[in-house]
Amino acid sequence: MLEVYLKECLYFTANRLGRVISKMAEDEFASSGMSPTSAFLLMAVYENDGISQKELGQILHLQPSTVTRLIEKLAAKGLLYNRMEGRLSLIYATEEGKALEESINECWNNLRSRYVAILGEESDALSLQLDGVSDQLEEIK
Repeated sequence: MLEVYLKECLYFTANRLGRVISKMAEDEFASSGMSPTSAFLLMAVYENDGISQKELGQILHLQPSTVTRLIEKLAAKGLLYNRMEGRLSLIYATEEGKALEESINECWNNLRSRYVAILGEESDALSLQLDGVSDQLEEIK
């Protein structure tokens, strides 16, 4: 009976999916020497060098304190730096950070290929559906 409840519980199944996909992502990004979240933060900076911490949080759906912690870790590794402009903290990739772009993209492509091989091309539709559901649930909090 409990097994049926768990399978029908969005909380349980979403967390289970999160654990499984996190493990896959950690395995794929291990070669880059960073966590998947740190790598995605760097990818956002590559796309918009000089991005604000607030924008990073919005793009990655992370709390400001988490973004600050990630930036501090990546800055300590010499991969990015921040510059204050007025009250805004703008984030830039260093040359060393930019040098990782190809490696990070390869890790991302490997991860995507890995789950597409298992789930098929429907994985894109599933990702979009999960994103939409997340948006809906965030609206009612």
